[in-house]
Amino acid sequence: MKHLALTLALLAAPLAAHAMPQVGDVVGTNPDDASAALLAAGCTVQEFEAEDGMIEAKCLDEAKAHWEVYIDPASGAVTKIKADD
Repeated sequence: MKHLALTLALLAAPLAAHAMPQVGDVVGTNPDDASAALLAAGCTVQEFEAEDGMIEAKCLDEAKAHWEVYIDPASGAVTKIKADD
């Protein structure tokens, strides 16, 4: 049983290292709150901009991949996440 628990812990470790915010997470609507919440979720904000009525946070994950995180300006909730192309 100890081996099973150790194996599961080792398999979960890489997933925890690449955490990202999830759709539905509430990160806030002002830059300081949103930046702090996104950073805690593993996404370092490079800049914010407005796009199609949403707040777009351009950020880097721990593996240095570029992401666009869309935030509802009324609720502060993440509505969409996509790779930045």
